Amino acid sequence: GREKMKSLKTSWKHIRRNPYQSMAAIFITTITFFAISIFAFIIIGSSVIVSYLESRLEVVAFFKDEAKQVDINVLQDKLKHTGKIARIKFVSKKDALAKYREQNKNDPVLLELVTEDILPSSLEISTTQITDLPSIAESLKNSPLVSLVRYPQDVVSTLTKWINAIKIIGVGLVAILTVESVFIIISIVGFKISQKKEEIEIMRLLSATNWYIRWPFILEGIFYGIIGTILGWISAAVGLWYATPYLQPFLKDIPLLPVSPIFLLELLLGELLIAVIIGVFASMVAVLRYLK
Repeated sequence: GREKMKSLKTSWKHIRRNPYQSMAAIFITTITFFAISIFAFIIIGSSVIVSYLESRLEVVAFFKDEAKQVDINVLQDKLKHTGKIARIKFVSKKDALAKYREQNKNDPVLLELVTEDILPSSLEISTTQITDLPSIAESLKNSPLVSLVRYPQDVVSTLTKWINAIKIIGVGLVAILTVESVFIIISIVGFKISQKKEEIEIMRLLSATNWYIRWPFILEGIFYGIIGTILGWISAAVGLWYATPYLQPFLKDIPLLPVSPIFLLELLLGELLIAVIIGVFASMVAVLRYLK
């Protein structure tokens, strides 16, 4: 216990003696964890948006007048067996007319124009995954019963491309910043070790163990990681809190904001774990490299 306290005190002394270097290490780790937090928000947010749209976006297949109900039922069963379908609904000519009347109830001219015979019956289909919409639409186009298939092709492909691009950019940027944090901590801890060469030699002469000498430097690396994480996380959380009222009107019914405090806490704990790993790894590399 006393040795650990001593290591902590020594570590704190190292940090206070070189405030500018310590601030540089904290600054880089803060930016890293700010970026990690922001991309975590974006990736989680985009997956919530996608699953919301997956439940809303649908393929609508309109049937030819001569299509028989028996054949439509067979097609419906075939689609259900693909394992890609979340919801499938048959809309009869009668239902279609009721829907049309509801949509145009304030326009008597449009109401008079349409009778049950004019409107086709249809199938409304939503898939469990947004990426399955095109293949379902394609198979419906090939059916002899179907006269027209309508599905939001552009929305699906654009959304999928965007989300994949964001994920790739996010992972790339976070990886670069993490590597940068590691190198900064290695060089700062390494510099501190070389500054204390004489002190370390004296400790060795007094038969101090290797770990007794190493611990303060490792704790220093962990300290940079933890402080940087907390600052980065706070900056991102405050930014999100300020942005929420501006983002909500765009998201309308999508159940994304406000972000739950539990998610934010889980994110902080996950980041602290990563920070400790980065801190330990970077300072261990420095210790093994400079403390021969």
